[in-house]
Amino acid sequence: MSDSDPNPELAPGLYVVGTPIGNLEDITLRALRVLKSADRIACEDTRQTQKLLNHFQIATPTVSLHQHNERERSAELVADLQAGKRIALVSDAGMPGISDPGGWLTQAAIAAGIVIYPVPGPNAALSALVASGLPTSEFHFLGFLPEKSGARRTRLEELSQSHAETPKTLIVYEAPHRILETLADLETIWGPALRVVVARELTKLHEEFLRGTVQEVRQALATRDRIRGEITLLIESLPRAADEAATTQSLLAQMEYLATQGLNEKDALKKLARESGQSKSDLYRELQRERAKGSRLASRKPPQS
Repeated sequence: MSDSDPNPELAPGLYVVGTPIGNLEDITLRALRVLKSADRIACEDTRQTQKLLNHFQIATPTVSLHQHNERERSAELVADLQAGKRIALVSDAGMPGISDPGGWLTQAAIAAGIVIYPVPGPNAALSALVASGLPTSEFHFLGFLPEKSGARRTRLEELSQSHAETPKTLIVYEAPHRILETLADLETIWGPALRVVVARELTKLHEEFLRGTVQEVRQALATRDRIRGEITLLIESLPRAADEAATTQSLLAQMEYLATQGLNEKDALKKLARESGQSKSDLYRELQRERAKGSRLASRKPPQS
């Protein structure tokens, strides 16, 4: 395709097309041209995509490609692509393959020697990130956290133990009925001073950003009768150099440091027990011994003149 030609003929291949996550004005001119010129459009939900096509008066035929039929349907679509067809791939909203179906078809097409054309478009994670106020130079997109509470806490604990050298932002998608539980887990694991942002209903009429500590954001959401809409949760992950230095310090010094991070004694002991492999009760007894030793040393100091 020539850059100088404003309306080049669409070449054969698979076009991975980003579509609006809410506001239809976010569709790109290139996306519209591809959707109009393609031989078929593979959709996560044909009914959802048809609303978009109807709005822009696009008559291209559609075929479903969702999590339950992607492997089987991919074989059919790859055969069309090998025959020289032009297929556009879309999800219900945003970029296909990003926490949405599409990855399997893309891999199968590449294995078959098909040319892949990314057609950039809206993305909830990046849209939330640039408006969050959290670090943007380094970020980690995690998709959806596990649905079950135990698995979710385990995943968050693993993330809390990763020691980055520079500040970064963790980005996850979360369901509205689970957001309060996830925020509570974050508060327990990271402490109430953790900075987070909840981005809700991005680009839509009721778009909202809640910025603050995890305790503040959780309390604000907890006052609502119902939490609605699609949610992107952003978590500030700061360097843990002080944590690493604390491993050579006394248990009392480590506890004092964790207190500055907003952890109470119970949560601080839990964190240290998890990281050291020791039991919380053993650490508590060691803490009491250090405190008693410190008190004895303080009582032996000569009076100040």
